[in-house]
Amino acid sequence: MSHLSSSPESPGGVEELRLLFEISQRLDRGLDLDVSLGAALDALIERGPWLRAGVTLVNRDTGDLELVEARGMTERQQARGRYSRGEGVTGRVIDTGEPVVVPVIAEDDAFLNRTRARSARAAEDLAFLCVPIKVEGAVIGALGADRPTDDDPVLQSDVRLLSIVTSLLAQAVQLRQAFEEERSRLETENERLRDELRERRLQPTSLIGTSKPMLGVFDVLGQVAPSSTTVLILGESGTGKELIAQAIHEHSTRSSGAFVRVNCGALPEAVVESELFGHERGAFTGAIAQRKGRFELADGGTIFLDEVGELTAMSQVKLLRVLQEREFERVGGTRTLSIDVRVIAATSRDLEAMVDEGTFRRDLYYRLAVFPIVMPPLCERGTDVIALADHFVAKFNRRHLRNVRRISTAAIDMLVRYHWPGNVRELENCIERAVLLSTDDVIHGHHLPPSLQTAESTGTGFAGTLKDRIAQVEREWILDALKSTNGNMAAAARQLGITERQMGLRVKRYDIDPRRFKSRGR
Repeated sequence: MSHLSSSPESPGGVEELRLLFEISQRLDRGLDLDVSLGAALDALIERGPWLRAGVTLVNRDTGDLELVEARGMTERQQARGRYSRGEGVTGRVIDTGEPVVVPVIAEDDAFLNRTRARSARAAEDLAFLCVPIKVEGAVIGALGADRPTDDDPVLQSDVRLLSIVTSLLAQAVQLRQAFEEERSRLETENERLRDELRERRLQPTSLIGTSKPMLGVFDVLGQVAPSSTTVLILGESGTGKELIAQAIHEHSTRSSGAFVRVNCGALPEAVVESELFGHERGAFTGAIAQRKGRFELADGGTIFLDEVGELTAMSQVKLLRVLQEREFERVGGTRTLSIDVRVIAATSRDLEAMVDEGTFRRDLYYRLAVFPIVMPPLCERGTDVIALADHFVAKFNRRHLRNVRRISTAAIDMLVRYHWPGNVRELENCIERAVLLSTDDVIHGHHLPPSLQTAESTGTGFAGTLKDRIAQVEREWILDALKSTNGNMAAAARQLGITERQMGLRVKRYDIDPRRFKSRGR
């Protein structure tokens, strides 16, 4: 390679400009510092007399010097390139900020050859040049390179070239460090925001669930509960809308006030207004005394209007007025009453469709749906089914003085595979039934309701005959044995008192895969 000359138009000057341009291009290719530094070193060796080259940087955490990227040496040799400040030639360059030229490596005691990349014989014919890498006047590392030894003017010319290269490297390192600092800052900020969201997440003890849909519900609960905003809870019957409403009330500023429940679908049309708004004495036949309505009883607290989609047209009008003006009159009364009450409504019906059909007032819908919460059906909460089942087992053990200790593997499979059209309420009823039927402190598949006893859920094709019922029980015992022995068929066979051959035949007959029971750590 030609060295720096007084004329940039000379062949040597042109070659050096090409080298510097190539290094600059390679440094701009990506934000991975190791990759871009390696590409720059490749260009240096490809276009010059250099046998090996390496970039050593100061570790900002420890202050030690680390050879972060090198060419012309093995990975093991590069890994040995660690120094303390001031140690060896590289340490001295970084400590003083001045370049160093070692004309003959073998003749310089300061050259440590820590990487062991140069043999003693090769060191007699090699020169080592080391130039500091500076960012805003501070030394952050050094570029070191080996080349065949030469006279002093040539080596000094190479020092000037390497100094230009290090200025390019410094810009790349500075850019990458700034990028890493910004990424670290963003990661810290994101973690802070995640912690803040976790702190704001509200998960009442009465609500069981760690599935993604439920965590989403808990997140919005934490946001809306402290306010007095009207909330509309949407979801299928049995998903736990009332529990959500109660949780909102209990974690609001109104928790010391009353929580009044009203099932609008269970009230006869003739008494809806009286139940909601009360009546005066003599307002209608049988009204022998003044009576406060549910809104009046909830003053200062929360009223929960369940199945609000069942309200009559007239009741919708009066409810709209309460939401808008926070005032009403009792049935048969003329005095306007003002109230301070938070309204939480819920429905399993499609209110938007009802609005389109004209059976539910559009303005009332918008008043109720200030903050909608959608409760996911149980079929979308697969990971919550077993946690809910365990919760209900404990609940009904206490209620019925039972001691059910576990749910069998076959029963778990059936619970998980079932689509639960009745949602959490259906699961609760199933578990209560199973707890009452259990005779050995275990819930087996045959304790679950007939709606779960399907060929798809049990894998036995149970048709109700004695032979099939025996096969069903046998399959459950085999599954339990395999589960307790971590899928060890020989151990399971001994536990059941049958031969390994008999176990193998039954596993094949019932299409059981023992590997599913093996511990992950094995």
